[in-house]
Amino acid sequence: MTLFDFEIDALDSRTSARAGRFHTAHGVIQTPMFMPVGTRATVKGITPDHLEDLGAQIILANAYHLYLRPGADIIAAAGGLHTFMGWDHPILTDSGGFQIFSLANTLSLDADGLEFVSIIDGSRHRWTPESNMDIQQKLGADIVMQLDQCIGYPAEREQIEQAVLLSADWARRCRQAHTRSDQALFGIVQGGMEIDLRLRSIELLHEAEETAGCGFEGFGIGGYSVGEPHEVMFETLGEVASALPLRKPRYLMGVGNPTTLVRAVGSGIDLFDCVLPTRTARMGTAFSSEGRLNLRNARFSLDFTPLDPACTCPVCQNYTRAYIRHLVVQKEMLGGILLSQHNLYYLINLMNCAREAVLEGRYTEFEAEWMNSSAAHDY
Repeated sequence: MTLFDFEIDALDSRTSARAGRFHTAHGVIQTPMFMPVGTRATVKGITPDHLEDLGAQIILANAYHLYLRPGADIIAAAGGLHTFMGWDHPILTDSGGFQIFSLANTLSLDADGLEFVSIIDGSRHRWTPESNMDIQQKLGADIVMQLDQCIGYPAEREQIEQAVLLSADWARRCRQAHTRSDQALFGIVQGGMEIDLRLRSIELLHEAEETAGCGFEGFGIGGYSVGEPHEVMFETLGEVASALPLRKPRYLMGVGNPTTLVRAVGSGIDLFDCVLPTRTARMGTAFSSEGRLNLRNARFSLDFTPLDPACTCPVCQNYTRAYIRHLVVQKEMLGGILLSQHNLYYLINLMNCAREAVLEGRYTEFEAEWMNSSAAHDY
């Protein structure tokens, strides 16, 4: 197979779930797959060796934060992100657009690009699609995302439509500016919760490919998980996914709720990322087959059972709920580290189980079992 081929190993006959393999310069990604988030070139509290032990195939870093510190030129001088952070497996960099648009009160936007204020020192910066591609090419990830305009929820239809048009034009410019042959460039679908605008966004992305004379290697689906109820997302997600090319990976951006992942795989999604597993871990919360566990709760103080008896991760094999509660209550950093390891394993393993279910032709049963389980009740 050649670079950026997306092989489909199995398609579920009763849902849109699929199992695939995406070829990158640093290895093959088996899908469906959850990507741990290493925003600043580190998954908080987790070493690259531990990520490998947890089964992580690919991690995500963020161009906005790395551009501010330490700077794309420093990372390029180190040999790129893989060398800089000691991770010899695939990496995806988000363009940073979501972070910039979340700081709307400091943002200045026009058709050519945007200006924003640094969260570090208040300095002003200007990005265009071209300069964003230059930054991401210096970072050297295996998959890079176009610069787009992400709209929150709720939003006026006119505002969403303008974002669709602007994002599509920026997709074209990103495609034309991107020159690294060892990087896959993903276009991003916008359109809020409006299905016609979502489908229009996909049409415009295909027109951008034709204009640029080169296609995208995959597609991100942005603008979900921005404040809307999950049921609202699922009103359109399946139709959006099915409108994208069959043999290109589909990446639902910023989603990490376990139940949402299971349902989204059934809708045809291949890749996910979210800070949820590590952020909630640092707050003392664990994912488990019993649902969410708040380790600050006093009921765990004399509980010497594994964190999740159904889990085979290193944390559950070696530590008890009582010990981890002690670490959390005493604000020992090891508590957050152990919970982060467990939560990441939980989602990675969940997607591995989803993949096996697709390969075995039983995804409908797998999803039904999950939705009826104790684990699904808290998500």
